[in-house]
Amino acid sequence: MVQTAHVSADVWTSVVTVVTFVSALSLAAWLWLLLARGFFWRTDVRLPAREEPAVWPSVCVVVPARDEAAVLPASLPSLLAQDYPGRAEVFLIDDGSTDGTGGLACELARRHGGLPLTVASPGEPPAGWTGKLWAVRHGIDLARAREPEYLLLTDADIAHAPDSLRALVSAAGTGGFDVVSQMARLRVESRWERLVVPAFVYFFAQLYPFRWIGGGGAGSGRKGAGSGRRKGTRTAAAAGGCVLLRTGAAERARIPDAIRHAVIDDVALARAVKGCGGRVWLGLADGVDSVRPYPRLHDLWRMVSRSAYAQLRHNPLVLAGTVVGLALVYLVPPASVFVGLAAGEGVTAVLGGAAWLVIAGTYLPMLRYYRQPWWLAPLLPFTAFLYLLMTVDSAVQHYRGRGAAWKGRTYARPDAVPEEG
Repeated sequence: MVQTAHVSADVWTSVVTVVTFVSALSLAAWLWLLLARGFFWRTDVRLPAREEPAVWPSVCVVVPARDEAAVLPASLPSLLAQDYPGRAEVFLIDDGSTDGTGGLACELARRHGGLPLTVASPGEPPAGWTGKLWAVRHGIDLARAREPEYLLLTDADIAHAPDSLRALVSAAGTGGFDVVSQMARLRVESRWERLVVPAFVYFFAQLYPFRWIGGGGAGSGRKGAGSGRRKGTRTAAAAGGCVLLRTGAAERARIPDAIRHAVIDDVALARAVKGCGGRVWLGLADGVDSVRPYPRLHDLWRMVSRSAYAQLRHNPLVLAGTVVGLALVYLVPPASVFVGLAAGEGVTAVLGGAAWLVIAGTYLPMLRYYRQPWWLAPLLPFTAFLYLLMTVDSAVQHYRGRGAAWKGRTYARPDAVPEEG
């Protein structure tokens, strides 16, 4: 009995020693993330200072839509009502909708007026085209006849402030950007949206720090449009809900044909443009909002798991590394606090508590951006655990043959023939 007690005490001591060491690693990782990851946690990368052009360039707006009748009344009128001094036209591409999306779009245009609207359908996509990119290609082909200088690629659930297009074009012209993209402010009304949505944008910024892409602080002007940006960085990303793309850059990068197999099309687009020498800017939006509701955890789970494993390039080793990394960075700190308190090991608890404090502190700016209460900040490790499970589930779906999906259309492989699911 005494020997068993000694063995148990030795095991417990070893566990506490390991937890203390891992908690120190976690704290070191967070200090690096805090100071050396492009200040990803700040939310001041907004559209840079801009000057309105003497002559406004022409713009064609391309909206891929598939079964979007529920959200169009809250989004499409905002596009048609854009206060844009130049020539602008909207192309809504109804990609095989079964809910009357195309007809509703025409009715909304008749009712609200505004910018000219063309509704078209691309037919079934050929093999090798994923997601909404076949619809985007059809829209760009139609727009090409108008010879626009810019294309605005925006989703059917995105509502734009009246000056949104004006601000995007001014920013692109002033800063010399080929891509200007804004991360739309997602809806945060349900309990699960409040818990999961701000974290989604926080994690995206951690993966693709906006300052490394080509941003800079709020209020930066022509000379400072790239301030805070890494010189020569290859980091590239965009937010698919709102992408202003210079037509010349699209042609050089062969958009969208060159990325037709991409599941995460917005990031692929930015990489293609930057790979051809283009300049890319990405920041948080003011006046660009998603109206799509995600009332249940199941809805948010599908949104994330749809493409999470594709983000890891369907690589099991990268998946394993991601799981370990998420556990080390987000799960170890609270676990260290509880283990340290239970074992009476102050060092363990302090290390874990310090890392947990950094987690909460870096999350607060995003919560303020989404106008959410501060007490959600300490819950970020729990939300990260949910994202870990979503990522693993995304891999499980992939190996079960489901793969990624867009509005019911699934892709088991990057080169798979789309099938209705």
